[in-house]
Amino acid sequence: MQLEDYFEFLDPDDIRIKGHRIGIDNVIDYYLQGCSPEEILEHFPSLNLEKINATITYYQQNKEEVDAYMKRLNDWREERYQASLKNPSPLMQRLRAIQKQRAKEQVNI
Repeated sequence: MQLEDYFEFLDPDDIRIKGHRIGIDNVIDYYLQGCSPEEILEHFPSLNLEKINATITYYQQNKEEVDAYMKRLNDWREERYQASLKNPSPLMQRLRAIQKQRAKEQVNI
């Protein structure tokens, strides 16, 4: 089995571990934080050590490419977060209104 056979390359910014909805970025984030494969497995019990080690090996063999991939993902997530702050969903608007009301009620107590 080739290393790439462990992954699904859905598009240039979406690489997942085959058979899972877990992206390689999730495993690599923990790896870059200093977690061992066994510790990563504790966070993702549906994986196995073989898939975790394959992900780490893929990262080590394609570091520049994967680092660029990770940066694009982080930039995209930050853009979405900032957009959600500027234009919150109706649910978020309702939750914020409830929070304000509760805070106002506690001040009046």
